Amino acid sequence: MKVIIIGGGIGGLCAAIALQKAGIEAVVYEAAPELKPVGAGVGLAANAMQGLERLGVSEAVVARGKQLTALVMFDENGKIISNLDTQPLSRKYGISNFVIHRADLHEVLQHHLQPGSLLLDKRCASINQQAEQVQVSFTDGTQATADLLIAADGINSVVRRQLLPQRQPRYAGYTCWRAVIQNPGVEINTMISAETWAPQGRVGIAPLQDDSIYWYACINAPERDARMRQMAPEDLAAHFEGVNPPIAAVLAGTKPEQIIWNDIADIEPLKKFVFARVVLLGDAAHATTPNMGQGACQAIEDAVVLGQCLEQQTAIAAALALYEKRRVARTAKVIRLSRLLGQVAQWQQPLLGSIRNSLFRAMPKNITQNQMEWLYKVDF
Repeated sequence: MKVIIIGGGIGGLCAAIALQKAGIEAVVYEAAPELKPVGAGVGLAANAMQGLERLGVSEAVVARGKQLTALVMFDENGKIISNLDTQPLSRKYGISNFVIHRADLHEVLQHHLQPGSLLLDKRCASINQQAEQVQVSFTDGTQATADLLIAADGINSVVRRQLLPQRQPRYAGYTCWRAVIQNPGVEINTMISAETWAPQGRVGIAPLQDDSIYWYACINAPERDARMRQMAPEDLAAHFEGVNPPIAAVLAGTKPEQIIWNDIADIEPLKKFVFARVVLLGDAAHATTPNMGQGACQAIEDAVVLGQCLEQQTAIAAALALYEKRRVARTAKVIRLSRLLGQVAQWQQPLLGSIRNSLFRAMPKNITQNQMEWLYKVDF
């Protein structure tokens, strides 16, 4: 069997590794003309780490990132809203609450591909399905043909738009800035992933290796707002001035060229991921808001499950049907819960925020633990 994978992100690379481990010929076509160490941080929960272990890459990934001991939510005054000790879950399911620079994760995955199976500067223009094959046309005028095509080309997937033109990304109501920086001399807890919920917006800070910090900031705004696009680090620092130190100092210690900015969007859950010999994977299938830290995690799960299905089923149609059965409902639940959590976390009205915080503080820890366990119990 020959498989074409469109998109060389986390999902596409993991899919290639999974298929190649199963003895299937898989080639990744990536639109970028060169591989650059770009991106910010990415969180990997125990479900993702279990998937990476199945792919045989977990040790190399662990060596490049940092495991944290708790997920802590603060209010604007620095008072704890929720403190989830992730160590018991890590002992039960394997490493959890793990943070790594996205570029480091990409590099590890690339090194585990078979030589010559990642082709750059190949942007998909369209696909054409035949009886038992799929043909891909690229913008450089070339074509490629395979028995199966995996679309792992992200939330703005060219393949999904051709198959489902009505399913466009939907804006979540807030915009986001992210960066990885060297600690500018600010004192932070280097063992926790911290997120602050304030009327001004939301800010997360997580430590990385070598005294680096991954941070993100979310502010409610109209979609494609020009004023948000022009926000510089000092503007963000001023916006969050007085909110839970050391947020303003971290933001102000960022260089403009280090910031990645984009509106937050997801895709309304799809009812199917398989279209004859084309299968959607990762954000192309189930882009989610980042509020549960599950975007990359679910893409890794997809890759492992698809590899298992293709290895265990002799007929491609049966394998893809099983993949769809195992992935559609789970990813739809993640999309819904993540969008809801983001809406609640972004409440600006102080009274509503105070009520929300009180409810979270009163929530028994076993309820939060049970919610996390649902995510961590994988079916592979």
